[in-house]
Amino acid sequence: MAVPDAVIRPAVPADLQAVAEIFAYYVSHTTITFEQTPPAVAEWQRRLDDLAGQGLPFLVAELDGDVAGYAYAGPWRPKPAYRHTVEDSIYLAPDQRGRGLGGALLDALLTRCARAGMRQMIAVIADTGSPASTALHKRFGFAHAGRLNSVGYKHGRWIDTTLMQRALTTDHNG
Repeated sequence: MAVPDAVIRPAVPADLQAVAEIFAYYVSHTTITFEQTPPAVAEWQRRLDDLAGQGLPFLVAELDGDVAGYAYAGPWRPKPAYRHTVEDSIYLAPDQRGRGLGGALLDALLTRCARAGMRQMIAVIADTGSPASTALHKRFGFAHAGRLNSVGYKHGRWIDTTLMQRALTTDHNG
């Protein structure tokens, strides 16, 4: 389901309070992120600056002037040989789920990462019992790449992660 009035655009510093609030909900109330302390706005500013410096996208979905969700692609691993592989992160305001914003953000993220010369995108999805994130990634051509058992411990339970992967370009030159 598409959200026709949503604007997907690059994040700016004025968006970061809303980004911090959206993420804080998931840190405090869910196991879909393994963060245990919500990052402050200053940390989000550092992430925004760091990603911009690497030419990687940090996007927001705006509805009626409010940030309803965000997505960014960060380096998959710090070693230089991984420089063409990114990991996606997508979060929606809790009251905005199920409206198509996740798909709009992922579609824009894939396009911008390919334009930036990235070759592969990895999704690391916490197995919370909800199929929503896995289904979203499948819809956009991600394939199952593995499972890591009991790698996270949060809210009194061990959590598995599913790895999914999608090619962005077919260029084999590094």
